[in-house]
Amino acid sequence: MRAFPYLKAPPIRSDMLVAVNVVGNAMKAISVNTGLPREITWRGRSITTGIFKEPVQGRIRLRTLNLDGDRQADLSVHGGPNKAVYCYQLAHYEYWKTALPDRALPLGMFGENFTVDGPLEDQIFLGDHYVVGSAEVVVAQPRMPCYKLGIRFQSDDMVKRFFDSRRSGFYLAVVREGEVGAGDEMTLVRSDPNRVPVSEIVRLYSAKHYTADDTASAQRVLQVQAVPEGWKQYFRERIRESA
Repeated sequence: MRAFPYLKAPPIRSDMLVAVNVVGNAMKAISVNTGLPREITWRGRSITTGIFKEPVQGRIRLRTLNLDGDRQADLSVHGGPNKAVYCYQLAHYEYWKTALPDRALPLGMFGENFTVDGPLEDQIFLGDHYVVGSAEVVVAQPRMPCYKLGIRFQSDDMVKRFFDSRRSGFYLAVVREGEVGAGDEMTLVRSDPNRVPVSEIVRLYSAKHYTADDTASAQRVLQVQAVPEGWKQYFRERIRESA
């Protein structure tokens, strides 16, 4: 599975956004989770990973790169301004409880910073701006799992199962730093007019061959300012291949 290195997205212009008041897209941060990199042994190898997250009490500072008390180990593929906060929906835990009945699933198990109660990936749109606590964030991209998710679950096939489930969660970039805490409402305040759902990037990434509709959808992704340049370059290549 291809990894996308962090490449900085251009500044988001206010004239490319529209004000919204969509109650149905409101979310709540049920749990705020952080963790520092730790060294573990997996398959006879020493590996450093920051995927082990645990809920924190009280309010903490959300900064441009991450939450206070949270770090990533491999900055070539994790972290950076376009992956400052990883969100995973509480509803997905119910799916995984059925799929993995013998596995304990404490909040933060998927390496997420925010366990959120709210709409799923087909109703979360790239470029959507949310206010949470005193911070403002914007939806930047879905999560593409790496082998460290398998380490967290002690299962080599977990990465494929996660990807195939299409329950990706999503990353946020920080527009305005602030303090956040468990129980904070995440209020949608501005939306990108292209209205590309997070799930569409995953679908397009999975498609072996692009139809005319797929190409049109990929071209819409290119118009969303919040989407990182690494993703845009990928879709430019796919569009050229389909021409």
